[in-house]
Amino acid sequence: MNTKNTSISTSAIKVLRVLDTLKGHTIGGLSNGDIAKQLNMPAPTVSRCLATLVEAGYVTHLDNGRYALGVRVLAIGQAHANEMARASDRISELQQRVMAASRH
Repeated sequence: MNTKNTSISTSAIKVLRVLDTLKGHTIGGLSNGDIAKQLNMPAPTVSRCLATLVEAGYVTHLDNGRYALGVRVLAIGQAHANEMARASDRISELQQRVMAASRH
């Protein structure tokens, strides 16, 4: 992590690192300790990051006490996939028009 840029929020970077660590653990989740160990970050810091992410809806606290990506992350991913599909459809449409125009 490059922290020399003073316009960077180190707190935001920590929160995003915690969020990224949950990738691939949606079913069983990860414990606070698991995340702290993986990131070499103090457990209280991870707790604050997780509380922020839970409050914002990006992470969910599972019944087993672990944490997993929340519905809001899925919504962002789905919105991105939808936008890419629309872009792909538009590109295909434009390619077909170009091909049709080049035949005349």
